[in-house]
Amino acid sequence: MGVVGKGAKCNVEGCDEDGVRSLNTTKVENAGLRVNSPGKKTVLCKRCYKEYKKESKDDRELERARFDKF
Repeated sequence: MGVVGKGAKCNVEGCDEDGVRSLNTTKVENAGLRVNSPGKKTVLCKRCYKEYKKESKDDRELERARFDKF
């Protein structure tokens, strides 16, 4: 059972909803979200995860392109 399963709250500043996803803290910070997580992993709620996906779309596409076969 991970931290999300144990009922962790969202680590984004100003948000106190229940978390649904756990992601790498540096990737979340690079997407522009302000995080107050001391560890390597950051817990995001549904709303903040949607914002993360929107802000990191270009980065994720570049990452996938590195592994696609030509």
